[in-house]
Amino acid sequence: MFVPRDLQTAARAVAVFVTVALTTTVALAQSDPLPSWNDTAPKAAIVEFVGKVTKDGTPDFVPEAERIAVFDNDGTLWIEHPMYVQLAFALDRVKAEAQNHPEWKTTQPFQAVLEGDMKALAAAGEKGLVELIMATHAGMTVDEFHKTVTDWIATARDPRFKKPYTELVYQPMLELLSYLRANGFKTFIVSGGGIEMMRPWTDRVYGVPPEQVVGSSIKTEFQMKDGVPTLFRLPQVNFIDDKAGKPVGINEHIGRRPIAAFGNSDGDLEMLQWTTMAPGARFGLIVHHTDAEREYAYDRNTEFGRLDKAVDAAAVNNWTVVDMKNDWKQIFPEK
Repeated sequence: MFVPRDLQTAARAVAVFVTVALTTTVALAQSDPLPSWNDTAPKAAIVEFVGKVTKDGTPDFVPEAERIAVFDNDGTLWIEHPMYVQLAFALDRVKAEAQNHPEWKTTQPFQAVLEGDMKALAAAGEKGLVELIMATHAGMTVDEFHKTVTDWIATARDPRFKKPYTELVYQPMLELLSYLRANGFKTFIVSGGGIEMMRPWTDRVYGVPPEQVVGSSIKTEFQMKDGVPTLFRLPQVNFIDDKAGKPVGINEHIGRRPIAAFGNSDGDLEMLQWTTMAPGARFGLIVHHTDAEREYAYDRNTEFGRLDKAVDAAAVNNWTVVDMKNDWKQIFPEK
């Protein structure tokens, strides 16, 4: 069949256009650094901020050495319901060590743990939690505790999802950590959880090495045991890295004021304030748990990860609030 030359040219032009369009679409899809984020306001805000502080020669440019981003852990990077993972660890340690402590059968809060009385355990409050942690996290060397944590984190399973806790990390936040590091940021974890509870696995799971983890701690003491130098964990609180303690911990461990902070609860309020309420380009983000089907839905009325004052402060301070149900395509990594 004869086809006029002008039609052949037009057909070739259309074919080239379609090919280029398809190639560009695929390339853009593959180059999306945050594929688990829906194309809503939080994703746009993140990309805009990163673009702003990394564009040399502009007023908002931030040198790489000053690109510090801090992340809470519980409820921000991994699951924190039905209870904090460290509390689950402490409860398991009480049960494992109960045979060596017969007095625990009649002593609270240990009795509540052994009897499964969560109401009595909740009534023990923060004081009871500290008692549990002192009893189960101390009295051993740093190396022994490291092994205990490593063994537990490898075998423990979440009661609802029946998966290791290290698989119940948030895929969108893993992508965000990688995205920031690819743009010259140094990422730190700043958590109310125990620093030695997190350090054995954060590098493998988050790409955050031990020296970039800031957390609560108990006192340690240098001892020579049989000619071997050791660090021994004492049943005494050293530092609580929560609420107003977070800016203090950041200053002591990092030595630079962050330009970006990510949290999910009132325990992160002061960290967000310290990070964002200063001159220059700054970014604050709160993860709001709104997805009861894929994870959990909670905010003001919960014992774990209460989000009350911080979400009110977000509106005043122009912090980005992530609605997990509407802003995240998926919650956990797909295995």
